[in-house]
Amino acid sequence: MSKKDAVDGYSWKALAGSAVGYAMDGFDLLILGFMLSAISAELQLTPSQAGSLVTWTLVGAVFGGIVFGALSDRYGRIRVLTWTIVLFAVFTGLCAFAQGYWDLLIYRTIAGIGLGGEFGIGMALAAEAWPAKHRARVSSYVALGWQCGVLGAALLTPLLLPVIGWRGMFLVGVLPALVAWVIRNKLHEPEVFVRQAARPASKGQAFRLLVKDKATTKISAGIVVLCSVQNFGYYGIMIWMPSFLAKQLGFNLTKSALWTSVTILGMMAGIFIFGQLADRIGRKPSFLLFQAHAVCEAGGTGGGLL
Repeated sequence: MSKKDAVDGYSWKALAGSAVGYAMDGFDLLILGFMLSAISAELQLTPSQAGSLVTWTLVGAVFGGIVFGALSDRYGRIRVLTWTIVLFAVFTGLCAFAQGYWDLLIYRTIAGIGLGGEFGIGMALAAEAWPAKHRARVSSYVALGWQCGVLGAALLTPLLLPVIGWRGMFLVGVLPALVAWVIRNKLHEPEVFVRQAARPASKGQAFRLLVKDKATTKISAGIVVLCSVQNFGYYGIMIWMPSFLAKQLGFNLTKSALWTSVTILGMMAGIFIFGQLADRIGRKPSFLLFQAHAVCEAGGTGGGLL
């Protein structure tokens, strides 16, 4: 086995650190969905104000992903990841002390900036620490970290929220960030990144490489559209569904958490299976297989509704 194809202790530590970071992000976003009713009641928020807490968290995440992603190309994955984790942890903790809508909105937006920065860089760190032939499944393992965080939020919120309240839940949300920070401090920059950063021509190329020619521009635009549609559907379901189930169907917190948990387990199975397939049969065939499966599921759902 050549050196570039070797998997060592660093590879596993990078994967663990990225997966824990993703779990932190998933946990934070889903507890917000479960806590919106409690937050709205105490702070006397209107439905539009409550919704904007989620919206601006995601707006911040988009901004953080773009800015910190570019910074990580210039200053290094580990250093910038540390910045994003600290930013996320501090402002998630401050949410516990919010006295009204505006200060909570500011805290959530800035926490979202840190979250978005960590999101993209964590995936890049794990992918660069592993041989290319394993990168699809490694990315799926990191994504499973996110789903573990979401599952943890679904299982823990019904138990903890009645006891410690929404303010205490925000403080709990800081703990995974501290764990991720400790793990990241034990890592160095991936060799792939170090070699690339040593090239003078690589400076300032973060975005230009995405549109370097017509074919690349087409692929980049397609990925942006696909990711936008996917995230629109995912966050629309996972964050808003607990409130919908409670208000429209009368589900209590435990029933909403059970529905969410079952959904997450299905997602985790899909992430694992298609991650394996992508490395074995290729990215494009796996993606087309996924799309065919999604169409069949949509057709089945439509038939059920009819």
